[in-house]
Amino acid sequence: MKDLVREVLGWLGYLERGQVLLQLLAFAAAIALSRRLRPRIAAMGWRRRWRALLMGLIGPALALLLSVLLPMAQQSFGLLRFLASLWLGWNLLAILEQLLKRHLPDGRVHQLLSRLLRPLYLLMALLLLINKLDSLGDLAVIQVGQLFNTSIDLGKVFIALVVGYLLMVGAGMPAALLAWVTQKFLGISDGSRKAMELILQYTVVGIGIMALAFHVGFNNTALLAIAGGLSVGLGFGIKEVFSNFVSGLWLLFEGSVRPGEVLMIDGDPCEVRKLGLRATLLWRDRDNAELLIPNQSFFTDAATTYTASDRMRRSQVSVGAAYHHDPSAVIALLEATALSVPRVLKHPAPKGLLLSYGDSAINYALRFWIANPMDNVGICSEVNQAIWSAFKQHNIEIPFPQQVEYSMVWPPERQQPNIEQH
Repeated sequence: MKDLVREVLGWLGYLERGQVLLQLLAFAAAIALSRRLRPRIAAMGWRRRWRALLMGLIGPALALLLSVLLPMAQQSFGLLRFLASLWLGWNLLAILEQLLKRHLPDGRVHQLLSRLLRPLYLLMALLLLINKLDSLGDLAVIQVGQLFNTSIDLGKVFIALVVGYLLMVGAGMPAALLAWVTQKFLGISDGSRKAMELILQYTVVGIGIMALAFHVGFNNTALLAIAGGLSVGLGFGIKEVFSNFVSGLWLLFEGSVRPGEVLMIDGDPCEVRKLGLRATLLWRDRDNAELLIPNQSFFTDAATTYTASDRMRRSQVSVGAAYHHDPSAVIALLEATALSVPRVLKHPAPKGLLLSYGDSAINYALRFWIANPMDNVGICSEVNQAIWSAFKQHNIEIPFPQQVEYSMVWPPERQQPNIEQH
């Protein structure tokens, strides 16, 4: 580890050279000048994509122009040209993002750029910069320590970290492709496809981590020692984490909770967005909130699902009508009104019911089917509005309780008999 610190401190001497400082100053001048030119470029009457392309190229072009002028003054220019090339590549990634958004969803493009392409580009730029200051081969063999009598050098640690990150980020796309092909051939549901995608992704990550451990230099004895330490830790501090991990695996294989399903959580319909190995991410429609529920909760608490076999849900609204209306006519009107609402399914057909005789009205229920459980509240509102309009059109009264007050004198006065005097 001391060798690595000495190497890094040696790089600082490179920055003290006058020619290096001059190139850094020229690069800073190119950045400042490009920022001053951006408002003028934005005010041009060109198309938006051409303006974005020009703003992405103007800064690196200025830096490259200065790198051409430096040799005329008998100054070095290699570092400035290197930084200009890196700047140009970074701006080209932004242009690539705009091109990908034409063919892919914005969320997928943002995930691809922010989690994979941009981190890889920054890593490549860092390695190229270090290679200019030092030798990557000499840095790779520096010993950073020992673990379980195994010497670990910097090169192996770096490769393990990079490959591990790529496994965590990049394993999703091949798993999604394989699950999609399996769905096309076997005809499985979307929920089963997503569950299969997660299982494949975590399987690839697990195998990759084991392979990295052997690459770093861990042997079977070291892995058994790590497993023993984890077993002790399970009993003291991470019991709940391990329980949620096992519960997540069980849910994936069992398929009882899958992405895309709708569960009732505290009386609200919530859609399962992501099933992780520790917790499940759900989305609640009424306030656009995301809920993170530990996987173990699905084994200890009861949960109602509306999408285990299909996504159809039967919903119901209640209404009262006055006693002087014929119940059969009211029920027929309720059923016809439900069919007029666009998001109410025609099959199975809506069903009107007479529930009870209330104090001031006959209580009816209208039951109907909807395609998406997450739309239940909105569709019930539409049905209620349609019922109000239909009742008004057909002169059907929706009564409400009325109370009559009488003034009383206590104790009541006795009425004296009227005796005629003869």
